[in-house]
Amino acid sequence: MIVYEVNLQIDSEVADEYAEWLKPHIEQILELEGFQHADWFVCDSEDDKTHWSIRYHLNKRSSLASYLENHAPTLIQEGVDKFGEHLTSNRRIMSLRN
Repeated sequence: MIVYEVNLQIDSEVADEYAEWLKPHIEQILELEGFQHADWFVCDSEDDKTHWSIRYHLNKRSSLASYLENHAPTLIQEGVDKFGEHLTSNRRIMSLRN
């Protein structure tokens, strides 16, 4: 199993609007081959931003590679175009240790 984690820090004044955009965005990603499910975490923070972590679970690394090559640039840019001045993000890839 592969976990693709997207960590988001969004200005609180637009967090509700961003959440309305993010929910169908997550659903769109889950329709892609290899994506099994996603968990949306609310993270504790000490600043005035809203912090979320989305963890996508995939069945294999090749599915993630396909997403990153064929879909991610466009999907990421959509969020940047709409919320870029209010949003920062980082990503990481994790796999279970055997």
